[in-house]
Amino acid sequence: MAEDGKSGKTAKVDVRALSADDLEAVIAIDAKLAGQSRRGFFERRLRGALSYPEGFIFLGADVNDALAGFALVRVLAGEFGGDHKIAVMDAIGVDPDAQGRGLARALMAGIDRIMAKKGIAELQTQAEWTNHDLLMFLDAAGFERAPRVILHRDTVERLDA
Repeated sequence: MAEDGKSGKTAKVDVRALSADDLEAVIAIDAKLAGQSRRGFFERRLRGALSYPEGFIFLGADVNDALAGFALVRVLAGEFGGDHKIAVMDAIGVDPDAQGRGLARALMAGIDRIMAKKGIAELQTQAEWTNHDLLMFLDAAGFERAPRVILHRDTVERLDA
């Protein structure tokens, strides 16, 4: 049970594994948050999770038996020459109509439980610098800036030259 931050009422919240049947609802929630559909991204992640389930943690948060939030996490081993497993959260989202009820916190707690069972001690993620709501949530969830810098370059211009 979690408190509804908008009405003060208690809503029934269940955190569970996502299934292929949840794909459309996940895409719809994410599109509300991102302002556009990222269908291809979610379809590729689902294919990966179905073919290699031990390499993923896919959770959904149901409010009164309807999907209202999700988290997608990949499990990696041997990153940058290391010999331990890490988890990388690729996406987390809560339907705007269900925000403020503790769903994202419940999803993070579910991720932590599964990571502990899998012997994974580190969770990483990335966020747009200008997504202040997400950055505030990540800060509240205990994330800190990593000691490495992400670098990128445009390859299209280089190929045109």
